[in-house]
Amino acid sequence: MSEILSFDIMQIMDMIPHRYPFLLVDKITECVPGKYSKGYKNVSMNEEFFQGHFPGNPIMPGVLQIEALAQCAAPILLAMPEFSGKLALFASMENVRFKNIVRPGDRLDMDLELTKLKGPIAKVHAIGTVDGKMVVEADLTVCMK
Repeated sequence: MSEILSFDIMQIMDMIPHRYPFLLVDKITECVPGKYSKGYKNVSMNEEFFQGHFPGNPIMPGVLQIEALAQCAAPILLAMPEFSGKLALFASMENVRFKNIVRPGDRLDMDLELTKLKGPIAKVHAIGTVDGKMVVEADLTVCMK
């Protein structure tokens, strides 16, 4: 059986180049390289995007939910020896469905599974939930450079 890894925020920042305000994953709670990852983003009212999305009715933009999922997908590949030190680039998204709203105070839990890996191109199925309810689902493509 493969070892289950976890990564705190400092280890995530060593792995991916994103920084505030665009670092959208707080912790990777589980990761089996080449198989799956689980992580979360604590959504705070202090996020810059809530200033304009929307005043009086704060909602996390769907595009940022997708970006958070893509950032959570990166360790699936970057923890593999052949991709260590590489850059994981978000290449495409398909079958995106937004099922519910993400608001300040929510914890966006993210579950991702590698469904296909061919050379440096990976397909990942991603699900985001809040309090056990699905809020977003997508199939993402990640390219290693």
